[in-house]
Amino acid sequence: MDNLMLNNKLYLEGVVASKLEFSHEMYGEGFYNFYLDVQRLSDAKDRLFVTVSERLITGMNLDVGKEIIVEGQLRSYNKFVDGANRLILTVFSRNIQPCLERSKNPNQIFLDGFICKRPVYRTTPFGREISDMLLAVNRAYNKSDYIPTIAWGRNSRFCESLTVGDNIRIWGRLQSREYEKKVSDSTAIKKIAYEVSISKMEKVEKENEEFQEEQAEVEDTINKSAI
Repeated sequence: MDNLMLNNKLYLEGVVASKLEFSHEMYGEGFYNFYLDVQRLSDAKDRLFVTVSERLITGMNLDVGKEIIVEGQLRSYNKFVDGANRLILTVFSRNIQPCLERSKNPNQIFLDGFICKRPVYRTTPFGREISDMLLAVNRAYNKSDYIPTIAWGRNSRFCESLTVGDNIRIWGRLQSREYEKKVSDSTAIKKIAYEVSISKMEKVEKENEEFQEEQAEVEDTINKSAI
């Protein structure tokens, strides 16, 4: 259990961007969602989706505009939306507190997981090299979180040598990306996608044949899911 707490760690400093909304209840414990704006080095911000237990926020002021620190994990779950299963990502908070002083790096994530979909290498119209990679990070009770990641430059070229089942450790930041989804010939709706932008990565040199067999069974399902 302790090892599974260490393979998915997320630290954020940001500003509360929306009011708390009730999400669900589990074993008598209520959970709420809200959006957190985290500043990038540029003028841009990442608007991140956060889930927090009522027990962590008792007595806290989480009004819009408050600066806070969120520590936890990046979780995924499937949700049936518009007639299809969608992979939803959320920041699952394990600790939340007021932010009294900003640090130099307000958005940090570490993941230790397994490649469950062949990395896709491509170049942008401006010649930048990119690789998309889906990582399965183990969780307690035989569950896994499926997390989309993106690598740039030499890291993207390194991804070309990786295969399904490889154990990878990555360091980076969680980012949001707005896009438009066309719903009719004249109508499009704005949506937000989340992914981990990789700044550093390494391959863990150990065999995991059992994982490869398990992921072969779920890869077809993952390919059909929109991320």
